[in-house]
Amino acid sequence: MYLKIGEYIIRNLQIKDAPAIARYANNRKIWLNLRDKFPHPYRLEDAESFISSACKAKPTTVFAIANQIEAIGGIGLCPGEDVHRYTAEMGYWLAEPFWGKGIMTKAVKSLTAYAIRNLKLHRIFAEPYVTNPASAKVLEKAGFVCEGILRSNVYKDGKVLDQYIFSYIANASTRPGI
Repeated sequence: MYLKIGEYIIRNLQIKDAPAIARYANNRKIWLNLRDKFPHPYRLEDAESFISSACKAKPTTVFAIANQIEAIGGIGLCPGEDVHRYTAEMGYWLAEPFWGKGIMTKAVKSLTAYAIRNLKLHRIFAEPYVTNPASAKVLEKAGFVCEGILRSNVYKDGKVLDQYIFSYIANASTRPGI
């Protein structure tokens, strides 16, 4: 997969991305906003293992966000199963030097459109921590709607946190044939 987002792209992960991903992902500020399965410290072995696993998944649902030189982040979907088969959770992260440039908003919009069109999804949701207002802003700018707050929903870094729940619902003209 290859989606152009301004001067950046969303593309399939490659094992050669591991050093850049390990370098950028080894950042406590990034870790604080992600699930605990995203390790900290983040080592080269973590990146290699993650990329290897992501490349085996069919269909491919986890991608690199990259510039012309290297991977600078990641974005992906966790598809639902059974009665949730037309739904997926979206997650993402971006290297700190690239924050505040609108890259992630474009990436979320692009992957959302791709997922509705190619993966035949009806609903995509994300659950950023309320301590991460920048992520909530990204989702709002990408057309997601805040459905509410999941109170005391996670335990992260020794604290119980609330989470927002945002969703994007495919409209009738873009909805897959369900």
